[in-house]
Amino acid sequence: MKRVYLMRHAKSSWKHPELADHDRPLAGRGKRAAKAIVKHMRAQGFEPELVLCSTARRARETLERIEPALGRAPVRVEGELYGASAGELLARLRRLPDDVGSVLVIGHNPGMHELALELSGSAPELAGKFPTAALATLAFHGSAWGELGPEATELVELTRPRDL
Repeated sequence: MKRVYLMRHAKSSWKHPELADHDRPLAGRGKRAAKAIVKHMRAQGFEPELVLCSTARRARETLERIEPALGRAPVRVEGELYGASAGELLARLRRLPDDVGSVLVIGHNPGMHELALELSGSAPELAGKFPTAALATLAFHGSAWGELGPEATELVELTRPRDL
């Protein structure tokens, strides 16, 4: 069984409206939420084998804050994840090498939420919002990433910072 972790970046700041969307940093609330998620990840023994992260500043700053909980996972910061749709995210995951057992993707809505809904078969836990810094854990019961899809994937857990 493989694991897919989908994490929406932590809350970003809107203090500087002159900044391009790609360049917005984390807000104080986002920093606190990331700290709470790190504690949860450590308590769960969270250790993805690979991390894929959007190039957006808020995603990279989220990554920096959760890195202590990631172990030695290699990290790839990829431009194609910024603003990616659910279909684009799924296509990226399907290109993973089959020897990778688990992957964490740090990205953006609406793509992250839509992908979580699609892969989970619209799990009721995902019916509302997929808030900033939320972490969806999905189990993929396949051996080849190219087969990733809702028929072989289920939501194991949805963790929201406000629940921690």
